[in-house]
Amino acid sequence: MRPTTSALLALAVSWVSVGSAWGLEFMADQITRINGHSHKASVLYRDDMWRLEHRDAGPVNVTIVRKDKQVMWFLLARVRHFKTLPYDPEQAPKVSERLEGEFMREVVGTEILEGHPTTLYEVTTREQDKDVTYYQWLATDIHFPLRLARKDGSWTVEYRNVKLRALPVSLFQIPLSYLPLEEWERVKQDSPSKLPM
Repeated sequence: MRPTTSALLALAVSWVSVGSAWGLEFMADQITRINGHSHKASVLYRDDMWRLEHRDAGPVNVTIVRKDKQVMWFLLARVRHFKTLPYDPEQAPKVSERLEGEFMREVVGTEILEGHPTTLYEVTTREQDKDVTYYQWLATDIHFPLRLARKDGSWTVEYRNVKLRALPVSLFQIPLSYLPLEEWERVKQDSPSKLPM
């Protein structure tokens, strides 16, 4: 083997081994439908942490989930405060090729979604002592589930404009100018006239 060929081969092997050590990182538009109601958000995901920037009206503008710290932070931009709650595993996005508790997978067909070729699977999982069946549209070019729907139609999540890319850890931290909501509640009780407008 010539020196340049062996150097290129070594570089390719190191790239593959480094690439496989990195986890899944992406940003996308997320559309969730639960019992006929839709919720839209931008999702930024990095391994055991994710951020949802909500597009619906409501007090919470951003949710940051840190599985690694076992917490969820709800950011309230209007008052520049946050609420901390314990991590809830039910909130974890189902973005891996295999579903947790999966014991059966069957190919149903193929389809193009968002310009990506997908394989449609019927997947059965075991959740809390019962079998739950999903349809999963797995993009074969980026190995990402673009859509996941319960077979009974009660729940669907869809990802659009998926961009696989590295994301800075700062996206998954509380902004420095935000204070705990408990502190705001205390100020509100002590002196209502000092509340921000």
